[in-house]
Amino acid sequence: MEIIKWGIIGCGNVTEVKSGPAFQKAPNSALVAVMRRDAAKAEDYAKRHNVPKWYSKAEDLINDPEVDAVYIATPPSSHKEYTILCAKAGKPVYVEKPMALTFEECNEMISVCKEHNVPLFVAYYRRGLPRFLKIKEIIDQGKLGTIRHVNCVLYHPFEKRYDDEINLPWTVLPHISGGGIFVDLACHTLDFLDFVLGPIKSVRGHASSQLMAYPAEDAVSMSFLFENGIHGSGIWNFASFERYDNTEIVGDKGKISFSTFGNDPLHIQYVNGEKETITIENPLHIQQPFIETVIADLLGNGTSPSKGTSGARTTWVIDQVLKDFREASK
Repeated sequence: MEIIKWGIIGCGNVTEVKSGPAFQKAPNSALVAVMRRDAAKAEDYAKRHNVPKWYSKAEDLINDPEVDAVYIATPPSSHKEYTILCAKAGKPVYVEKPMALTFEECNEMISVCKEHNVPLFVAYYRRGLPRFLKIKEIIDQGKLGTIRHVNCVLYHPFEKRYDDEINLPWTVLPHISGGGIFVDLACHTLDFLDFVLGPIKSVRGHASSQLMAYPAEDAVSMSFLFENGIHGSGIWNFASFERYDNTEIVGDKGKISFSTFGNDPLHIQYVNGEKETITIENPLHIQQPFIETVIADLLGNGTSPSKGTSGARTTWVIDQVLKDFREASK
């Protein structure tokens, strides 16, 4: 039986539970090496997770002959660099989301991987989660009728960790993340909408920093139009009084409401007045179902639903709405 032997570049927090163990637990998969610039932290991770090898240089992991494919779990600012190195080494790439800092960088990654005949996957793992596949199934079966519009709302209170100007998290430093918390979180919702409703072709919106607490945006509003004529709108704010997370997909026969994050139930209402609630828990290693699609794709036993071309579309949407804010911030 064939086994894909994985290496991880950037064994930080996201790899502790969400993704890392999945490469060990998924069928036909093994995690054989990890890398982090801090050698002591790489060694610590490897020993705690029973990984045979650890490195402090990405090139050493990429060029390890025992590594078949590479998971890039670093911040977006290094995604392009490491993807290109992997492609030139002939190693398939599974890169964290968002795919890169800009749509232009995404296209460079796609081009280099195509040139070297290397598969490129993006970690928009909701495309593999049972909870979200149920939403797609309901829509595809026509239970909501013809989809007319979608509305996304996500807001959080301001977090104290953003008060420390000297030690700001990288997620609100645009030169590392591409933007703020909007980029980090909204990309999941926008990618899932691309998955279930098709590509977005037009975007209008506004982004601003209402608190001026960090260099990135903390408030975004947008309207968008899908290629198939479905309308969409969204509000994201990270200086509000409470947490709220809800997306509605509305058809002419019903609507479904769900949160992008957490295990909240799916709420469905039909035109005849009936209501339905569906609860589907997320797995402990939340990326595992999707990682299994990547492994199946690499082994020729299936097709993964999130690749470079789809991942780039979500970055394009983000670029459109942040364009003016980025320009004004220069």
